[in-house]
Amino acid sequence: MSSMSPTPAEPSPSRTAAVIPAAGRGVRLGPGTPKALRALGGTPMLIHAVRAMAASRAVTLVVVVAPPDGAPEVKNLIDGHALPERTDYVVVPGGATRQESVGLGLDALPDDVSVVLVHDAARPLVPVDTVDAVIEAVRDGAPAVVPGLPLADTVKEVEPAGAGAPEPVLSTPVRARLRAVQTPQGFDRDTLVRAHAGVDVDGEGATDDAGMVERLGLPVVVVPGHEEAFKVTRPLDLVLAEAVLARRRANDGF
Repeated sequence: MSSMSPTPAEPSPSRTAAVIPAAGRGVRLGPGTPKALRALGGTPMLIHAVRAMAASRAVTLVVVVAPPDGAPEVKNLIDGHALPERTDYVVVPGGATRQESVGLGLDALPDDVSVVLVHDAARPLVPVDTVDAVIEAVRDGAPAVVPGLPLADTVKEVEPAGAGAPEPVLSTPVRARLRAVQTPQGFDRDTLVRAHAGVDVDGEGATDDAGMVERLGLPVVVVPGHEEAFKVTRPLDLVLAEAVLARRRANDGF
């Protein structure tokens, strides 16, 4: 009887990593501690954001991009909080703009990562179902995916006047076609690397990675976001985030 040929080795599954740019100071929340390190329920927002990414079983690595001179402090901070054992993390120093910081986070990814999430540290309460939905859409073939919500308010495009002056309305976009986008935004790794290498953005750099992919002429799709994935930018947002966290703790008993 002829011997059976050996079974070919299974290809290693592609990995998903999350990059969290957390090098900004968050001036709209006022002076003092950088926004990502502000406490929420007694724990820095950044830790909540890292845990939100690590909550997805698909995410095996979280890259935190720290302030340029603050990487050791951020690493010590993360070391002091419990994360799932299945998730690795690294901390790298960031750049002068968000775009530079995301690029430095991409540079830190191992070769076997093929799906990349980019997540705002200031969105600490995004539910894991939203994270998983973004990853699934990328794995299904979308080069770029953003979670988004329909707008509750009518939106006006205006001619900015500044200093509280009346502003002439230029147009009223059709609200049904508009979405307020959130994070994590998900990408095929090669697509995101191409976008960062090939799109020059003036001034402070890109604040929306999916927008950079759009400028390459590639498709971006929106999946349903979640109302709890809001961005903590102003003091009132912090009040709302504390309330959401308190409700979760009451419901989940942690």
